[in-house]
Amino acid sequence: MKDGHALRVVVGEDSFLTREAITSLLEDTAGIDLVAACEDADSLRSAIAREEPDVVLTDIRMPPGHRDEGIKLANELRETRPEVGVVVLSQHAEPAYAVLLFEDGSHGRAYLLKESLKDRDELVRAVVTVADGGSVVDPLIVEELLELQRRRRDSPLDRLTPRELEILGLIAEGRSNGAISEKLVVTKRAVERHINSIFLKLNLRESDDVSRRVKAALLYLSGERVDGS
Repeated sequence: MKDGHALRVVVGEDSFLTREAITSLLEDTAGIDLVAACEDADSLRSAIAREEPDVVLTDIRMPPGHRDEGIKLANELRETRPEVGVVVLSQHAEPAYAVLLFEDGSHGRAYLLKESLKDRDELVRAVVTVADGGSVVDPLIVEELLELQRRRRDSPLDRLTPRELEILGLIAEGRSNGAISEKLVVTKRAVERHINSIFLKLNLRESDDVSRRVKAALLYLSGERVDGS
């Protein structure tokens, strides 16, 4: 729910079977109103203009180009409709696309693998989170970024304890301090101490804004600069 009404969602997915699966999941979910389902980027843009959704859920690759239409659309909407949340779906774990999605800001953005469609709760959590301006990143994407960073010689991640690495991954997924404390069964104060230590060791700027933390963590793990994050 948003402002007392069901979340209006527009879906863009060229695969008929996947589109039907998403439609089935969302139509049976309380608090979500699926207002359009589209099979290509052009019809998706038209539906967004017509329906004025709260959230757009789109495949990363859409006709006619089958490249990165979902990412481009998310970036366009940041300029034209900044209030609209976007969930981008990908068939494969492609960290570079996740970084590209969050490069210009992580507010109201989520990047999920299509495997997540097996879990209604995970998909709904992403939709609700981006509608509220938050961020979500699929755990498998975060795991791959962590592994790539660990393989680098003299990786700064070597400075982190196993618990700090675990928490860094949860930060990159978009988890709040409260959600991290619940998942790890530790106090919120303990989580805050770990996060302070992580950001100090990695020379990252701490922020209470979860979306800004997601961007900082993702860019760091991808090897990009995070100045000003």
